[in-house]
Amino acid sequence: MSESRATMLASIRRSLGVKGDERIRKAMVEDRLERAPKGVIPDRAQLDAAGKLALMLEKLEAAQASVARLASYADVPGAIAQYLRDNNLPASIRRGEDSRLDGLPWAETALEVSKGPSAGHDLSAVSHADLGVAETGTLVLASGADNPTTLNFLPDYHIVVLSAADVAGDLESLWPKLRRKHGKGAMPRTVNLITGPSRSGDIEQTILLGAHGPRSLHVLVVEG
Repeated sequence: MSESRATMLASIRRSLGVKGDERIRKAMVEDRLERAPKGVIPDRAQLDAAGKLALMLEKLEAAQASVARLASYADVPGAIAQYLRDNNLPASIRRGEDSRLDGLPWAETALEVSKGPSAGHDLSAVSHADLGVAETGTLVLASGADNPTTLNFLPDYHIVVLSAADVAGDLESLWPKLRRKHGKGAMPRTVNLITGPSRSGDIEQTILLGAHGPRSLHVLVVEG
């Protein structure tokens, strides 16, 4: 802690007549944080699983992302190969260490698969989203070796795998879900919220895709 910050906090404690290590006060703060009231949550995303998925797909397409629905994870490599062929792209893809992408039948395709962060030379990459937010069609990607943040922003073509079971209704519900998944004190350093491909409207108010990130976002929704 910096000296100026320590001095400021000490001044606050003196004005309150406390030392900062009182057990009752600490228990009160912890209880308040644990039972913090929830904010207003829109009704439009309070749907059953099928409704959330339908809304998620609608919002993804509205944000100019393309979508493919898959029956199982075994279909992922083939779907990626098909997407690259359809877009006249090289049959090569970079991914992270995510265990959900391990063990898939990559060898059944002609894909050249490389692992690790991107140095900016990869045309296409695939990541696995932790969650999807139906309300906005947003993909939630946690940073780390499993899904390096560089894969989200440096390649021109970003493919994201999303399990239909991981689609949440609203933005507010994603934080408790992330905390439960990663555990207390183990949250990722960065959480990227991605809604559609990169875009900018700064130049004569004309929307340009790929202005500061991927020009194309393709989402593989695994329903099995």
